[in-house]
Amino acid sequence: MESRVVDPSSRRTLGGTVLSVSPLCVGCAPLGDMPETFDFSVDEDRARETLRAVFGSQINFLDTAASYGDGESERRIGEVLEEMGGLPEDVVLATKADRNLATGDFSGEQMRRSVERSLRLLGLDRLQLVYLHDPEHESFDHMMSDSGPVEVLTGLKEEGVMQHLGVAGGPIDLMIRFVETDLFEAVITHNRYTLVNRTADPLFEVAAERGVAALNAAPYGSGILAKGPDAYARYEYTEAPKEMVEQVRAMEDACREFDVPLAAAALQFSLKDSRIVSTIVGMSRPERVEQTLDLATHPIPAELWERIDALESSNG
Repeated sequence: MESRVVDPSSRRTLGGTVLSVSPLCVGCAPLGDMPETFDFSVDEDRARETLRAVFGSQINFLDTAASYGDGESERRIGEVLEEMGGLPEDVVLATKADRNLATGDFSGEQMRRSVERSLRLLGLDRLQLVYLHDPEHESFDHMMSDSGPVEVLTGLKEEGVMQHLGVAGGPIDLMIRFVETDLFEAVITHNRYTLVNRTADPLFEVAAERGVAALNAAPYGSGILAKGPDAYARYEYTEAPKEMVEQVRAMEDACREFDVPLAAAALQFSLKDSRIVSTIVGMSRPERVEQTLDLATHPIPAELWERIDALESSNG
């Protein structure tokens, strides 16, 4: 018996918003040319070609941030949008408001500056969805303070500068605190809900209870679950621990038995979770778009999922 495959051309409502998005979302961090994070570089022409491939595909959801290449990802997206005559009507483009990367300034005023720069670089007069990005760099109280980051972003939403507000970050307990304020309509977790790491599970439960759209980024754990541990033994941008490498190798062997690419299992693990509205996958080459759509629809037998779950729980 095969598990149900999600149709990449289908659309889902993003939580309580009016936005309608594909179950796959293209993460545009690599398009900002961030070799210090990803271990590879992406030149302007390749970034543009990749974006054109995305806009010509079944995927209608893109995710970027002010900090990706310190504006370079947004600038490149803006150039392609200009060449297309603006953002296509059915496309949803999300970005994130960031601290000042040079000074560390994470004030309310910095949030305003970040959003204004995003508008300029993307060439838009309004943003559909903006996330408070990586709030773990300051305390929760700082984020929620009078005239602080959250208040300023909420004000920008009220002003109509952006339609919807989300939060995106690392620590799960902290993300839950933000979701429980009921000020955010979407939440992104990254690298914390994969074949080998299920720590985001409680966040998805809270988000579902509160009607907040949950998005899962980095289903490949930044590479090891896409390329395999022998080709890329890194998880969340650093060297993967030895036990994890062995666990992934065992999963890769199980996948091979069923003639299923490890990357297909890693991607569909996220796609098949009904609590996750969209899964964010970084792409850095035009051919990755079609490859990702193929991985999303590759048949996976129920028996393989049982094997993978057993391998996860035996190491969990």
